Amino acid sequence: MYTVRNQIICAARRMAPMWISLLGMLACADVNVHAEEAHAITFEEDVRPILKAHCWQCHGEEAELKGGFDTRLARFILRGGDSGTAVSKSGHKDSLIWQRIASGEMPPGPKRLSPEDTAMIAAWIDAGAGTLREEPESLVDEGHFTEEDRSHWSFQPVVRPAFPPIKGGSFIQSPIDMFILARLEAEGLSFSPMADKATLIRRLYINLLGLPPSPEAIERFLREDHPESYARLVEQLLTSPTYGERWARHWLDVAGYADSDGVTKRDTVRAWAFKYRDYVIDALNENKPWDEFLVEQLAGDELVSRPYRDLDSSEAQKLIATGFLRMSPDGTSGDVLDQELARNQAVAEVIKSVSTSLLGLSVGCAQCHSHRYDAISHTDYYRMRALFEPAYNWKDWRSPGARLISQWSAATEAEDTALQQEASALTENRDKELDEVAESIVQKRILELPEDIQEAARAARSTPADERTAEQSKIIEDHAFLKVTGASLQEIDGGAKNEIVEKWDPKIAEVNSRRPPRDYLMPLTEVAGSVPVTFLFNRGDHKQPQKEVLPGGLSIIAPPELNIPVDDPELPSTGRRLAYARYLTNGSHPLVARVLVNRIWMHHFGSALVSTPGDFGTQGERPSHPELLDWLAAEFVDSGWDLKHLHRLILCSTVYQQTAVRSDLLQRVDPENQLLGRMSVRRLESEVLRDSLLSLSGQLQQKMGGPAAPVSLDNVGQRVVVSRTQYDPSGRLLRDVESVGEDKYRRTIYIQVRRSLPLGILVPFDIPTLNPNCTKRTVSNNAPQSLQINNDPFVIEQVNAIAARLIDEVGDDIPRQIARAWRLIIGKSPSKFQVENAIAFLSDLEFELRSEGDDDAPTTHQKALAQLCQALVASNGFLYVE
Repeated sequence: MYTVRNQIICAARRMAPMWISLLGMLACADVNVHAEEAHAITFEEDVRPILKAHCWQCHGEEAELKGGFDTRLARFILRGGDSGTAVSKSGHKDSLIWQRIASGEMPPGPKRLSPEDTAMIAAWIDAGAGTLREEPESLVDEGHFTEEDRSHWSFQPVVRPAFPPIKGGSFIQSPIDMFILARLEAEGLSFSPMADKATLIRRLYINLLGLPPSPEAIERFLREDHPESYARLVEQLLTSPTYGERWARHWLDVAGYADSDGVTKRDTVRAWAFKYRDYVIDALNENKPWDEFLVEQLAGDELVSRPYRDLDSSEAQKLIATGFLRMSPDGTSGDVLDQELARNQAVAEVIKSVSTSLLGLSVGCAQCHSHRYDAISHTDYYRMRALFEPAYNWKDWRSPGARLISQWSAATEAEDTALQQEASALTENRDKELDEVAESIVQKRILELPEDIQEAARAARSTPADERTAEQSKIIEDHAFLKVTGASLQEIDGGAKNEIVEKWDPKIAEVNSRRPPRDYLMPLTEVAGSVPVTFLFNRGDHKQPQKEVLPGGLSIIAPPELNIPVDDPELPSTGRRLAYARYLTNGSHPLVARVLVNRIWMHHFGSALVSTPGDFGTQGERPSHPELLDWLAAEFVDSGWDLKHLHRLILCSTVYQQTAVRSDLLQRVDPENQLLGRMSVRRLESEVLRDSLLSLSGQLQQKMGGPAAPVSLDNVGQRVVVSRTQYDPSGRLLRDVESVGEDKYRRTIYIQVRRSLPLGILVPFDIPTLNPNCTKRTVSNNAPQSLQINNDPFVIEQVNAIAARLIDEVGDDIPRQIARAWRLIIGKSPSKFQVENAIAFLSDLEFELRSEGDDDAPTTHQKALAQLCQALVASNGFLYVE
């Protein structure tokens, strides 16, 4: 039925430019024409969300109500405030609340209610300002949640739905196909045809490994004529170590992984962050159950006994896992004007990362006041903060460097101490000899002074600087050699100093070379015995603490039996994060599994079932296939939180194996492919693009794990490249001054992520925006991408290497070179037409190069072949996956 609500919204949109003058006439006309439908507009469903978003901060949430007017309940509004009754029985035009809104007086500031919202309030007043149900007698401090709040789809328990009835049973290869096909059939549609095998193998390789298949792998797959060949390929790729590198990148986006602190200009490097990155890769390759994976990241330190020394591998990994909570920007180690503010901002960023990654909710929006749209109270925010306060105690702060934990054993510590003492003894002997030589030279120089000042000079030299008389200071100033010590011996005899240093320094260096390398962990831990109190901050200001808040979950979904301890007597830590992590992963939480499977679906299909993966609240999108989302969430939990099981279900489905070709019918009925009647075409992500080029050129280094390859500005200061970063004494970043050798060709996941220095080749291709984390990457198509492919030195280096590889593999046979180039770069054989055009392209280009003076035929051909390869890597066939 086309209700009054629909008419109000549509009309308000049409009249937006002149809404103030026409609003009253519109609302009256609509209500008079459809008076019988006026009951459709209610306070709880239609008006309360508007007032919560725009009015509660002044008229409801503060201890002192502005104008004595409270807008949280309908009867409070009817009661009015200091200015009298807010709602008139004669209609909205005579109602003070509407007059203030329509005039632009309220809410104060630049933000105004939309025409739709203002019209909705007018219609509600004219319909009698009714409610759906009797309102509560009072509102508690925790915040008042309505039935509408509690009935929000993502707050409902996950219940495994029954399979829907379908007609096309022959299309079903996986249980998920039934949910997709049911929706398609309801629209008179069905699945698209299966993609060809060449398309499927490239789709799988890019999806699971982030690298293109080799021509040999493609040929083997095409030759296989076995009904299980596709499933066997899926299994092969899931067991490849490269799978963990590819899928770790997805989680690292959500975790906000970075190898630097950010915030300040110095952007201090996190030298040991790489261990968390390696932990994620290993966990995915091992197929660690995700409930365990999440518990370790939230509270791994609470599973390990103190002190954190002589750890075995399992214990160390649990500590490393908590690096998840150390990835957010943290400016507390740099030069900040307000250290207390920086500390509280660091904590706030952690809460944002945790809530968007695991809950799919923007809890951070409740830091200063109750969430304007979702059922998250101001107190809820500080309940969540209390979970992390024992580890992030802003009043007893530990800088990032002070949080590091040495992984040295007691024996290693003792060995290093002994070597350090040995080196110190050698250094003392060197310095003693330098001092003796310096003293001898100075005394000889004193004898060269006039006899009448020699004793005074000796006395001035032997007197400490802060105890010298004015006369002695004058003597030192007139005869600078009197200040010389062993450390400054070069000022009077550089040769003597150098001789003493090639004598001692090599010995010192040899001892230091035997010292064990430093080995630290970068976990989040609590301070033993410290149980700080968490306070709610008025308007989010740490200088305005109010009531004490205990740790807990979001009250809208927290079960009554949830008990987060303040300080668990059974644990060496408070146990807060551990209890919360176990609550999130107990299988009953309505959000966690839904959020995770939705994100997994997104990485397989390019779009998620809930297209706002970081926002499952009221401002986010509703799921396109709600029953499928819940079935996947239930299946994920019931399988033991087995990610590879979920992969198999999705990858072996008909919906995943469809062609990406658009049919006229699909384009007409579902142009955005929300019903999934075909596969979506996707562009390579920035890291996959770089890694694929390295793979094609044969330069990709296979080394896994370890410290990140550093990045720095190039020699002209324009691009960020893989090279060693150095600073001048003032801390200013210098340009590229040192190569890192073959490390420059490592996979992108092993390249340093500097918040202030994103790798140049990646930037145009939508790198994740870590603010503080990234729940969904932007996907764009723009001119800088083409410019990068055509001009970037890294790309040019790779296409030159690809051309050399082609000549090396197939010799001088030009048609074979072309065919090999297509199979290598595009993953398919070229057509006869494409081969003929490529031959003509090479011939014309070689002629042009020779006319410019390049007479070396092999070199000329390789240059032309490199440009053909560059054209192929710039084509949609390479940059996009069908």
